Amino acid sequence: MKVARFIAHRVAFNQQRSLSRFIIRLSIVATVISVAVMIVTLAFANGFQEKVSEKVFSFWGHIRIQEKQPFKALIAEEIPITRDPDLEKDIMRDPQIKSIAAFATKYAILKTKDEIDGVLLKGVDAGYNFHQMEDFIQEGRPIQFNDSTYSREIMLSAYMASQLKLKANDRILIYFIRPDGRLRPDRLTVSGIYKTGIEEYDHTFAIGDIRLLQRLNDWDSTQIGGYELFLHDRKAIDQVADDIYSRENFPPTWDAQSVRSVSPNIFDWLNMQDTTRNVLIGFMVAVAIINLITCLIILVLERVRMIGVLKALGATDWTVQKIFLRHSLLITLSGILLGAAVGLGILYLQEATGFITLPEDAYYMDKAAVKIVWSQVGLVCGGTLLICLLVLMIPSLIVRKIQPVKAIQFR
Repeated sequence: MKVARFIAHRVAFNQQRSLSRFIIRLSIVATVISVAVMIVTLAFANGFQEKVSEKVFSFWGHIRIQEKQPFKALIAEEIPITRDPDLEKDIMRDPQIKSIAAFATKYAILKTKDEIDGVLLKGVDAGYNFHQMEDFIQEGRPIQFNDSTYSREIMLSAYMASQLKLKANDRILIYFIRPDGRLRPDRLTVSGIYKTGIEEYDHTFAIGDIRLLQRLNDWDSTQIGGYELFLHDRKAIDQVADDIYSRENFPPTWDAQSVRSVSPNIFDWLNMQDTTRNVLIGFMVAVAIINLITCLIILVLERVRMIGVLKALGATDWTVQKIFLRHSLLITLSGILLGAAVGLGILYLQEATGFITLPEDAYYMDKAAVKIVWSQVGLVCGGTLLICLLVLMIPSLIVRKIQPVKAIQFR
C-alpha cells in the first residue's frame, strides 16, 4: 500500500513535460466543467421551479375551496357559495394552514379618457394577506379596507397600467355588467401597481374589494366566490386538500383543489424542466467519465516500461493497478473540488449581481433564480467520485495483460 501511494504521488506530481501531463490537465479541466455545470444546473432548476411556483401560490394561495365546476377555466367567474364561519374555524385549527381568505371574480371594463381595456376583477376581503404579494408591488401599496362601505381602490398590473397610461393614485372609471344586464359605472383610485411576470395573470387580473362585487352581483354579505388557503409548507398541499375535502362538515357540492390542478399548464411545464435537467446531468457525467478513462489509458500506455520493471521486481497486478487508480483518484478529486468551487462561485455571483438574465415573457422572471440544496451538491461530488472510480477499474485491467519481458523492451 505504501509503495503504491509513493509511486502514485511521484507520477502525479512529476514536472517533466510529457503527453500525459497535458492529458491530465485536460482531464481535470473536463471534470471541473462537468461538476460545475451539474451544480449550476441543479441550483438554477431548483430556483426556477420554486420562484415560478411561489408566484402562482402568492397570487392564488395553495388551495382553493369553491363550488364544484367541472372543466372550469381559471379565467371565469365562480358560482357563489355561502360563507361557513364554523368550517373556517375548523380549517384554521390545522397547523399546516397559515391563513384563509374569501375571494370572488367578476368581469369589468376599465376606461380612461383615451384608453379602454377588459379585466377580471378579483375581489378580496380584509383578511387577505397582502404580504404574499409584497415582492410583486412595483408602485404604490395594497388596497385599504374600511368598515363603513366597500373600498374604492383597485390594484392594476404593470401591463394594464401601461396600456391605460396610469400611475399609482390616478383615478379610473370601471364598468360592470349587472345581473339585469345594465352597465354599472364606478370610479376607483389606483392604490398600487403589481407585476407577477406571469402573462396570464398580468394581462387579465386586477384586485379590488370583494364587497364591491357582492353589491354588483346582488349578493348578500355572506356570499362569496370561494376561499383561498395559504399553507406553511407547500409540500403538504395535496394532503391538506384531501383532509379538508374529507371533513364531515365540508359541503358535498364544494371542492378543495390544489392550485396545481387549477393552473396545470404552468406546473406541467415546470415538471418538464426535470427531464431537461436530468439529461444534461447525465451528459456531463458521461463527459467526465470518458475523459478520465482516456486519461488513465494514456497514463498506463506511457508507463508500460515502469509496469514491466515493477512486475519483474515482484509487484502484483493489484499493486500496479492501485498505483494508477490512486493517480486517477488525485485527478478526479482535484477536478471535483475545483468544479464545486467554480460552480458555487458562479451561483453566488448570480445571487449578488443577477448577471444571467432571461426573457420574462417566456420564463416568468427577468433573471435566473438560484436555490442551492447542499445535499444535492454533496450528491453531485460524491456520486461523480464513486461512479468515476468504479468505471476506472475497467481500463486499469490493462495492467494485468502486460508481460514484464515485453514491457521492459517496449518503446
